[in-house]
Amino acid sequence: MSYRFGSSRPRFDVKKPVELDKEYEAEIEDMSRRGDGVARIEGFVIFVPNTKHGEHVKFKITRVGNKFAIGELVQPDQWMLENEESGK
Repeated sequence: MSYRFGSSRPRFDVKKPVELDKEYEAEIEDMSRRGDGVARIEGFVIFVPNTKHGEHVKFKITRVGNKFAIGELVQPDQWMLENEESGK
């Protein structure tokens, strides 16, 4: 008897709303258990490290999985930069 690994459900080649090495802008809607920001594009989850809840950020996709992607921060929140410069 042999064993099959993985799901017995058929796999569909679903087009993901993000592409590797492309830049996107979104709001960080939530925080992950690991402390990464969670953004969503068309419902697809993107984890963006070094971000905070409520920030509007620009990020580059560095990895795309079946259920989520990982992005790298490109441009920090402009409001945050302005407040750091003014010392608030």
